[in-house]
Amino acid sequence: MALTGINAYRKGNLKQDVAAADPHRLTLMLMQGALDRIAYAKGAMERKDFAAKSDYISRVTAIIIHLRDTLNMEIGGETAQNMFALYDYMVEKLNEAHVKNDLNMLDEVSSLLTPIRDAWVQIPEDAKQEAFEAQRQNRQAV
Repeated sequence: MALTGINAYRKGNLKQDVAAADPHRLTLMLMQGALDRIAYAKGAMERKDFAAKSDYISRVTAIIIHLRDTLNMEIGGETAQNMFALYDYMVEKLNEAHVKNDLNMLDEVSSLLTPIRDAWVQIPEDAKQEAFEAQRQNRQAV
């Protein structure tokens, strides 16, 4: 019973965090969520809890696809194209890990996503604001 209350509290806090977050923070939350779910999938795989493994890998895949599909290819140029290809590769590896029950493939995806998340954390505040303003102006122009 107490666990249910804790989970409800966490969900409430997550909703508050999402509602208050700027686009940079939302992306960071997605990346961290993907990394967390990779870890959960690994645990489920080790316990041979295949239903949970499937659920976690599906969630990670959905997050990675969202990150991929929200790349701005016009503004991002070659970097966005490279990120798109990398996210595609991660999705491919997640699918293989799921089918083959391969922990190493989950580790590979985690090792690819972690430096992206770490770099995202290091973006200076003024650069975040500049990117947000450029995105806002781009939307108004359309």
